[in-house]
Amino acid sequence: MDDKANAPHHGCMTTTTGRPAEPASETAATSPEQTAEQGARPVPMRPVRRGTQLLLGLVGFGVATAMMLHSGQGAMPWAVLDQGIVDRTGLAYGWVVLGIGLLVMLAWIPLRQKPGIGTVANIIVISLVIDPTLWLLERLLPTPALAAGTGLALGGIVLLGVSTAAYVGARLGPGPRDGLMTGVVQLTGWPVWLVKTVIEVTVVVLGVLLGGTFGWATVVFAFGVGPVVQIAARWLAPRGLVG
Repeated sequence: MDDKANAPHHGCMTTTTGRPAEPASETAATSPEQTAEQGARPVPMRPVRRGTQLLLGLVGFGVATAMMLHSGQGAMPWAVLDQGIVDRTGLAYGWVVLGIGLLVMLAWIPLRQKPGIGTVANIIVISLVIDPTLWLLERLLPTPALAAGTGLALGGIVLLGVSTAAYVGARLGPGPRDGLMTGVVQLTGWPVWLVKTVIEVTVVVLGVLLGGTFGWATVVFAFGVGPVVQIAARWLAPRGLVG
């Protein structure tokens, strides 16, 4: 038998067994399913991390809320709105907060947002944390001076932004107000910082018109908390803030 008949064609690579090697393009190719999985697979979060991050985020949110309230330098935008409605209607503060929360959740319907365990935990944990934190702050700093009040306000803004990214990033269901934010982000495709800022500014304006308290910390919060959430989400929301 002629050896040339069994020899590989000119220019064809062979393996160590003498068989023709597969073309490089075919060897490196992957199926469309594998490519999609490699490029679009979300970063996993273990259940323990999600639960812990949710709890710590909500606790931090409650502490940050109390810090801003006790600072005396201006309430948060939603608190300004709550206070304005209280002044106009004479209703108890807690009932107003509950009513606003329910109205905001109604806005979830056209935005196709669904509540989760985090939504329920938001209402329970934050309400349980705020009062003890206020009590502690009143004992440590009965009447904060300007420097202490400024520190409380700025620290509260940063802590609240990080806490928001933490519990929303756990993807166990956002709170009523943050569900509004994520729903608008998902609907419009706008960045988180922009949507958060627009919502906070709108709420502040409505609250001021109704007679709610307003201060420099309110302005800083309205424009500053969105970027804080956006930055913190890089580490605390590996799967993103919206679905």
